[in-house]
Amino acid sequence: QAEKPAAAQASAPTSWTPEEQMKTKGVGGVQVSPDGRRVAFTVNEAVMAGEKSEILTHIHMAQADGSTSFQFTFGEKSCNNPQWSPDGKWIAFTTSRTSAGAGQAPAKTNLWLIRSEGGEAEQLSDVKSSVGAFAWSPDGKWIAFVSPMAPSDAEEKAKKEKNDAVVVDDNFKMNHIWVIPVARDAAGTRDARQVSKGDFHVAGGFDWSPDGKTIVFSHQITPRVNDWPTSDISTVDVASGEIKPLARTAASENSPLYSPDARWVAYVASDVPVTWGGSDLVYVVAASGGQPRALAETPDRQPNLVGWSADGQRIYLTETRGTVSRISALPVAGGALQDIDSGNGVIGGVNLNSTRNAFGFTWQTAARAPEAHVSRLDRFAPVQISRANADLPTHPLGRTEVVRWKAPDGLEIEGLLTYPVGYETGKRVPMLLGIHGGPTGVFTQSFVAGRGPYPMATFAAQGYAILRPNIRGSSGYGAKFRHANYKDWGGMDYKDLMAGVDHVIAMGVADPDRLGVMGWSYGGYMTSWVITQTKRFKAASIGAPVTNLMSFTGTADIPSFIPDYFGGEVWEKPEAYQKHSAMFNIKCAA
Repeated sequence: QAEKPAAAQASAPTSWTPEEQMKTKGVGGVQVSPDGRRVAFTVNEAVMAGEKSEILTHIHMAQADGSTSFQFTFGEKSCNNPQWSPDGKWIAFTTSRTSAGAGQAPAKTNLWLIRSEGGEAEQLSDVKSSVGAFAWSPDGKWIAFVSPMAPSDAEEKAKKEKNDAVVVDDNFKMNHIWVIPVARDAAGTRDARQVSKGDFHVAGGFDWSPDGKTIVFSHQITPRVNDWPTSDISTVDVASGEIKPLARTAASENSPLYSPDARWVAYVASDVPVTWGGSDLVYVVAASGGQPRALAETPDRQPNLVGWSADGQRIYLTETRGTVSRISALPVAGGALQDIDSGNGVIGGVNLNSTRNAFGFTWQTAARAPEAHVSRLDRFAPVQISRANADLPTHPLGRTEVVRWKAPDGLEIEGLLTYPVGYETGKRVPMLLGIHGGPTGVFTQSFVAGRGPYPMATFAAQGYAILRPNIRGSSGYGAKFRHANYKDWGGMDYKDLMAGVDHVIAMGVADPDRLGVMGWSYGGYMTSWVITQTKRFKAASIGAPVTNLMSFTGTADIPSFIPDYFGGEVWEKPEAYQKHSAMFNIKCAA
């Protein structure tokens, strides 16, 4: 490779900047082939050239031993969610690219097919809305997909006439399940057929039965974000369209998965009443219906199902544990959760291949950029199969470590402390306090030079320490901890933050006279609250905040969110809404 001109070398950044951090590529959709030999995954990168400012995603292919990795799809339109056919000969994916001669109409996301050995991709579906989640049938002859109902002729006409007024909560476009044949018919066409019908919205996952005759799916009453607590689970006969309820209670039920022998369905259900703070269990119910049975609790009570083991004896799942994540297994017959991995990194996007003998996932740490990995199920030994971030700048990173402190009431709080690049022990430095959103968000040990709302690596390169606390209300520490800020925003969660700042000052790291605070969403709420309670911070950056809990009512798409946290509507608890709103506490204390 030719050396860069001296002038270019002289002007190249020597430390992390926001522009340099945008070079970090995202990795996802890691899917292992049925025979376990190859892996498809996606890589996304920021494209910022001329008039373009977008994230472009393409599919890559690798050998499962990590020996070869190369880009598989190309073009100006993103290609997402690669999925292997059961025989491993094809890969289906979604994209908004158009076939040759398709005209200038706005492109919709559709299903496409490409041979796994390479070649020209072919458009499979042609929906007027967009394709969402999809899955191959067990015999590889069909693909089921979720898509909103298409606009009517009258709506299309109104759109062309620029008569584009929208009436909120009117004329919902429900998601439904469709199937489309992979092979063309005698006329050379493939006609998609709607399978699920009714006044409900398919959301929260679906799965084919092993014999391909039935699809189990979760659904809620409307597409509104606020209606996720109404989610139930039903089955639909693929041939007849007959729908039967399977799990329909006051809980929110989702993520159904058939067992390999088709006798059982595993799913996740919330406690009753349903809360935005979340508290879930994994259940198993007979596929023919009956009384569900709860499996053992998971540490955080927020399990994400991955799939059944090949023998049907265990259910694999992932969950956040403090600042890291775990792949674990629940014994179906009963018994405690069993961790499969015990590393100190962040595992994401875990997928189980169709033969249930390998995992595909991403892995990263605070000091290592995300990459695709695979592991056999019989022995967890991750193999890195991508090199998406191999050409990242090699600028030094500030060291990140887990720190812990006690809140005033004795509750232990954990957080991440990132030191300035080249930090000298005992030297006091300016510090930024970062507050996550949610409030059920959580700071994990993800790559500090990744893309995000706050450029952590850049702050560290400029001499700042950054403290990111997981205060009460955060995920990763159990349901009781996550619910500990109910009716108390700006109370003990605020004291958790200040105790953390005091702890880092006591460590001899933070300069008490050079402090800043920042946060987004709930983090914006808390940042707003912080600066009404103390003058110790010299600067604040507030993103998407709720500074007035009262004005949240009637203006948000999740109207039940604040009432859940504060035990009632604003007209029922006006004093609480006022007391906990930064807008009513602007006159800051000393």
